[in-house]
Amino acid sequence: MRRPQLKIPSWLPVDGYILALIGTVVLAALLPARGAVATGAEGASTGAVALLFFLYGARLSTREAMDGLRHWRLHLTVLAFTFAVFPLLGLAARGLVPYLLTPQLYTGLLFLCLVPSTIQSSIAFTSIARGNVAAAICAGSFSSLAGIVITPLLAAVLLGGDGGGFSADSLLSIVFQLLVPFLAGQLFRRWISGFLTRHKKVLGYVDRGSILLVVYTAFSTGMVQGIWSKVSFWRLVELVAVEAVLLAVMLTLTTYGSRKLGFPRADRIAITFAGSKKSLAAGLPMASVLFGAQASLAVLPLMLFHQMQLMVCAVIAKRYARRAEAAEAAESPEPVAERTADAGPGGADGTAGAVSAADTVGARR
Repeated sequence: MRRPQLKIPSWLPVDGYILALIGTVVLAALLPARGAVATGAEGASTGAVALLFFLYGARLSTREAMDGLRHWRLHLTVLAFTFAVFPLLGLAARGLVPYLLTPQLYTGLLFLCLVPSTIQSSIAFTSIARGNVAAAICAGSFSSLAGIVITPLLAAVLLGGDGGGFSADSLLSIVFQLLVPFLAGQLFRRWISGFLTRHKKVLGYVDRGSILLVVYTAFSTGMVQGIWSKVSFWRLVELVAVEAVLLAVMLTLTTYGSRKLGFPRADRIAITFAGSKKSLAAGLPMASVLFGAQASLAVLPLMLFHQMQLMVCAVIAKRYARRAEAAEAAESPEPVAERTADAGPGGADGTAGAVSAADTVGARR
C-alpha cells in the first residue's frame, strides 16, 4: 500500500521551492555551520555554483538562440527593461534610506534590480496567457546569457565599495566560477546534451539542491556574524511593501510600453512576463560570489520578490487567458469546453494551473 504524499494544495499560491528555501533558512538559523563544517560547506557551495553554470551552458542551445535573433526588437526591449529600467528604479529607491530601508537591505534591493530575467517561469506564464512562447524562451535565454557579464559589471559601477565585499577579486571570481563553467558547458554541449535530456529530472534536483546549499552557507555565515540582529520585523514589512510597488511599476511599464512600441498581443505578453521578473537561480549564486559574508542580507530581497512575482503573474496569466477565450468565443461558435483544452498547463480558469506550472519549473529561474 502506497503512503499518501504531502502536497501543497493547488489553490494555495505558494511556490513549493520557496518553502524549501524558507526551511533552509530556518535550518541555518537553528544549526548554522561553524568551524570545519563551515569551511567544508563553503567549498561545496563554490563547487555547486560552478556546476550550476556549467549545466546552464550545456542546456542552452546555441542554434535556438541564433534562430531567435529575428525577434531582435523584442529581445532588446526585454533587455532594456531588465538591465536599464530596473536598475534606474533601484537607484531611485536610494531615497528610501534610512526611512524605509536600511543600507544593507537597500544594497540587496539594488542587486535584485541587476540580476537577469527568468526563463522557465516566464515561459510557463506566457504559455498560459496564450503569448509568444518561442519569444519568451529566446528572451529569457538571452537575458540569462547577458546577465553573466552585465550583472557583475553593473554591480561594479552601481554598488562599488558599498557592495558588502564587492571588489575586483569578486569580479575575477565571477569570471572563474560563473563565466568559465558556462562557456565550458557550451563547449561540451554537443557531447553531453543527450545525457542531460535523458536525466533532466534528476539534474533538476541537482540544480535546486545546489541553490539550497548556497542559501544554507550564506545564511549560516550571517547567523554566526550576527547580521540578522540588524534587521527588524517592521523593516521586513517595509521591504515587502517597497518590492510590491517595484513589481507593480515594472508590470505597468512592460505592459503599456510594449503596446506603445507597437508589438502584437502575443509578443506583448512575452515582454510583460520576461521583462518584469528576476531570476532566483541566477541571482543566488552571483550574490554568494559578490557579497561573501554579507550574502544572506543581499539575497533576502530577491527571495521575497521571487515569490511575489510568481503569485502576481499567476493572476495576470489567468486574466490574459480569459480574455483570449472571450475573443475566441466572439469569433467562433465552437463550444468553450472544447477550447479550454488548449488554454495551457492549468486551463484558463484558475490561478492553481498557473501556480502549478510555475511550481514545476518557475523556481529554477
